[in-house]
Amino acid sequence: MNAQSDKMQKKSVKIVKALPLKIKEDIMNAAKNEPWVDMGFTSEQFPPGVHMCLIYQDETERLKIIGKYLESGFKTGEQVFYFADTMRPEEVNDWLKEMGIHIKTTEAENRMIIQNALSAYCPSGAFVPETVYEKLKNTYLDARKSGFPNVRISGEMSWAVRDISGTERLMEYEANVNHLVVQYPFTAICQYDVNLFDGATILNVLKVHPMMIVHGQIVHNPYYMAPDDFLAGRRV
Repeated sequence: MNAQSDKMQKKSVKIVKALPLKIKEDIMNAAKNEPWVDMGFTSEQFPPGVHMCLIYQDETERLKIIGKYLESGFKTGEQVFYFADTMRPEEVNDWLKEMGIHIKTTEAENRMIIQNALSAYCPSGAFVPETVYEKLKNTYLDARKSGFPNVRISGEMSWAVRDISGTERLMEYEANVNHLVVQYPFTAICQYDVNLFDGATILNVLKVHPMMIVHGQIVHNPYYMAPDDFLAGRRV
């Protein structure tokens, strides 16, 4: 590791260390003996198993951040999954081509998997968090068995504003993903458009993501609550 890389990793360690004790320990334990992740849009590298949110209003900024995130994963040999909603999978393909990622070969298709968000999150037509947890777990395990060094995922969450059964469990799902990434340390960015979600939902989004992206930088989220604490509060 050169001096610049060492400096950037130390900076990202500081961000992780600013998290509450339990989530900090979970992230660092999950990252033991695993290569750190180049996020693409920021100079810092992060341990795998980071679950963060991008709450955005500017579509141009979103495309720039997520584009670099996907591109970095593809170029470093990770298995990359993109769950598209506002964009059709074909549009995502065109967008990736503009970045120089051409998914033409079987090998490339296996490295960059683009899926409709509804089929990813609601394969039965309803949103059942347990089904998605199992899918994410198996995705990670299958990728590692196939030799991929890591898995990175990003999903457009706009599907959740539709009248779909089970969407009232979305924040429960997001909270429990923080448990899931401890055992299966994939990297995830959840995208929320502030123009589509009400203020109460956006506040809850902040409460269930330990890190957030602000102006292209990853920062410790001061609103974050440990999953069990967040879920206990919702049951009261």
